[in-house]
Amino acid sequence: MLFPLGKLPYDFLAKLLSQAPVTDPRVLIGPGSGLDCAVIDLGERYLVFKSDPITFTTDQIGWYAVQVNANDIATTGGVPRWMLATLLLPEGRATPELVERIFDQLSQACAALGISLVGGHTEVTYGLDRPVISAALVGEVEKGRLVRPDGARPGNRLLLTKGVPVEAVSILAREFGAHLKAVLSEDELQEARDYLMNPGISVVRDARIAVGAGRVRAMHDPTEGGLASALWELAEASRVRLVVDPQAVRVPDLARRICSQLGIDPLASIASGALLMAVEADDADIIASALEKEGIPCAGIGRVESEGTPEVLTPDGKALVRPMRDEIARLFEREG
Repeated sequence: MLFPLGKLPYDFLAKLLSQAPVTDPRVLIGPGSGLDCAVIDLGERYLVFKSDPITFTTDQIGWYAVQVNANDIATTGGVPRWMLATLLLPEGRATPELVERIFDQLSQACAALGISLVGGHTEVTYGLDRPVISAALVGEVEKGRLVRPDGARPGNRLLLTKGVPVEAVSILAREFGAHLKAVLSEDELQEARDYLMNPGISVVRDARIAVGAGRVRAMHDPTEGGLASALWELAEASRVRLVVDPQAVRVPDLARRICSQLGIDPLASIASGALLMAVEADDADIIASALEKEGIPCAGIGRVESEGTPEVLTPDGKALVRPMRDEIARLFEREG
């Protein structure tokens, strides 16, 4: 048996994570499905740890690496502080210009978020056909301000910022532009490439505004597998049933056209840039209004219904399909 491109199958990974040795009593949150960050209790504060690679794109990978890791730190209510980056370069293609460009991307993205790039590793590696970067980011959060990924409770409302799939649109326009020229003008193709910056794949600001406006019980950054996977991960982490209306999910027209042309599901495609939140029902409108006031679209897409067996249902009671892998992974495999 060989695994396909993308994340490992959920059941297989969950079994491995359940066997991970966690012996330090200061580990407040360790490995688990839907638990994107580890949290360590240092007494007067919590440290938050995250690591993620960039594998689907080669353009702007330094910028991507900072954003996707900072996003997960932000979903805990934390502030990203210190980053280590490992850069693996393809043999025969690693020019000084390439390395300098990636380091410039890392430096600029870190500076914009107040992150210190404190170390890492670089090497030219056999067997690669493109640069690969993997980063580890450490943040901190005050006690009393931690937002747990498993904190969703019955009665909470589900909110989603910006819409989906922001990151997929940028990747598809950058990596598969030739396939899109039949349906997009050059200006539209450039607009799609620029989704990286506008509306942007960062949710650090979204999270800060949300937690400052009302009672946020859980947050999740929809990455690989898109919003559909993120909803299942939220349900599993919190052991709850979610009821979600796919029609309420904002999919910008440009994103919908790109996904349609390439034959991919926008709800199952990598979606950094959107922030999924479970919030107290009484505060949902306040939080949404605060985000909208700052120019960040926010919509209610469902509710947390009950505790028990994790489920994600549509309003008519049907299970929302959980993607086996990200739609973009399937596309890369098909093109490869």
